[in-house]
Amino acid sequence: MKHPLRGMAITTAILSHLSGATIVGIFLGRWLDSYFQTSPLFLLVGLFLGLAAGVYGTITLVNKFLGDDAS
Repeated sequence: MKHPLRGMAITTAILSHLSGATIVGIFLGRWLDSYFQTSPLFLLVGLFLGLAAGVYGTITLVNKFLGDDAS
């Protein structure tokens, strides 16, 4: 019998991967923008890098969850 809270756990993990990496990327980009006095440059770079890291983390998490270790 599967654990009844397993679906909620994977949903929470996916949400935390996507939102956490994106928020860290945004804040790091804003900090770099204030340090180097470049207004939207590092904010956008941080946003896209955070999104990419979140998607990569989500893909690896879902592959582990589904048992697809071939990739």
